[in-house]
Amino acid sequence: MKRAAFAALLLATTSAAHADTLIDNVRGQTIGANGQVETFTGLLFDNAGVVKRVIHAGDKKPKPRKEYQYHLDGQGRVMLPGMIDAHVHVMDIGFAALSLDLSDTTSLADALNRIAKFSAEHPDRPWIIGRGWNQELWKLGRFPTAAELDAVTGARPVWLQRVDGHAGWANSAALKAAGVTAATKDPAGGSIDRAPDGSPQGVLVDAAMELVDAKVPTPRPEDRDLALANAQQILFKRGVTAVADMGTGIEDWQAYRRAGDANKLYVRIMAYARGIDQMILIGGPGPSPWLYQDRLRLNGVKLYLDGALGSRGAWLKAPYADAPTTRGLPQLNQTQLGNLMSRAAMDNFQVAIHAIGDQANATVIGAITDLAETYKGDRRWRIEHAQIVDPKDFARFAASGAIASMQPVHQTSDRLMAEARLGPDRLAGAYAWKSLKAAGVRLAFGSDAPVELPDPWAGLSAAISRQGPDDQQPGGWQPQERVSPAEALAAYTADAAYAGFAETRFGRLAPGLRADFVLVDTDPLTANPAQVRATKVLETWIGGGKVWSAETGMETGTTSKR
Repeated sequence: MKRAAFAALLLATTSAAHADTLIDNVRGQTIGANGQVETFTGLLFDNAGVVKRVIHAGDKKPKPRKEYQYHLDGQGRVMLPGMIDAHVHVMDIGFAALSLDLSDTTSLADALNRIAKFSAEHPDRPWIIGRGWNQELWKLGRFPTAAELDAVTGARPVWLQRVDGHAGWANSAALKAAGVTAATKDPAGGSIDRAPDGSPQGVLVDAAMELVDAKVPTPRPEDRDLALANAQQILFKRGVTAVADMGTGIEDWQAYRRAGDANKLYVRIMAYARGIDQMILIGGPGPSPWLYQDRLRLNGVKLYLDGALGSRGAWLKAPYADAPTTRGLPQLNQTQLGNLMSRAAMDNFQVAIHAIGDQANATVIGAITDLAETYKGDRRWRIEHAQIVDPKDFARFAASGAIASMQPVHQTSDRLMAEARLGPDRLAGAYAWKSLKAAGVRLAFGSDAPVELPDPWAGLSAAISRQGPDDQQPGGWQPQERVSPAEALAAYTADAAYAGFAETRFGRLAPGLRADFVLVDTDPLTANPAQVRATKVLETWIGGGKVWSAETGMETGTTSKR
């Protein structure tokens, strides 16, 4: 068994012919070609890690030595296709594991204590970098300030991204390094939180973040390699075998290529470049071919239309209920967006657009509709997040053919904040999974990690219950938007693969597709939401090779044990 796993994992091409492997005695479930759940009891795959046969109850079993050479008893465990996270930031996952994490802080005081401790433990770092703060969870009623950071960090620059990545908190040293003063104007699509006299308070939103980002030391190639190794381990521990990487830069792409060349790239990455310039730099005349036995491909480009709801950057049709002077921070108008989409589409790059507010989503739908006559064929336009959609636009969304790439855990994390930002009259279109699907929109589910944990089990639980780990609210928040367990599983597997033009390569367990699967201790189609959320991944396999075991940790040779 070790020989077969090792050969597949290292992408060997010279293994002995017909070194096929059978895993049987499993409670297998996958999404079939017809979109329905298919059950099975065993899986036969070849030494290239491709499924040869799915064995169903009552089928004649393969013959040992003649039809397979290696055998593994599944011990009655649940086997599912490898989970696909349809929206992550791979390198950020890895860097977040190496930097200051404020995601579980419960108050400003808690965060400041954590920052002071981290700063003291890392005196050699020229900047203190971190992420994860959320003033809503702190019940602060405002953004934190540079002065509060100064009190615990002194003269060393500090730059901490908000949990959604759409705002950053700087101390005075970081503001000084970036040249941000009272005279600094708000850039288009961004804002600087200011005191009454106009001086910067310490938080920069959306496009304004670039002022400080430009001064943060650039990671070295070896830093990126370590971050990628960490990210892969974190993903495999959760049962994630493939991802859509939203916002790939050339340095990220080079890290992926280095890993692939060294046979250290195991996760499957469907990459979307960070804007048109990076798209051209990485892809040149068009999307890349699939590389490293379907482990890496540049699919297209990620564009931003608005910001996030938490930092009031999401572009709304009506003013914010808790800030009636603003409707958000649009990054582009429909004409500008259409021009960028056209530039990508003319070279057959797939386009994924970040749109959170209802006006942003309406604008994307309008742009897609305008381009439909020019760019025919199977374009698979993607709308990333689609958190707030005016119910009047559900049918337009479906008619556009756009895929809704959504993150179920955002709903449970954002519930109270969304109520405050939108007010009661606009909640009908908030995180409207069921309504969009009923209208004919294909859903692809993900996490937006590291904004949330890359945990598909928490996502599946939220999708079927509209409740988080606090079991709130009773009966589910806007419970009419729950999806069925089978629909949720499809959105994390077959439909997530479809959203990345990968459905003929992976995403289901079927002959001719890659043998990417997980063995888990819970059946997500029959368990209750709490049980689904607590699912334990026992083993994770990619291309017929085991990359994670709950008993031994990683099987890929990486050393970090986070």
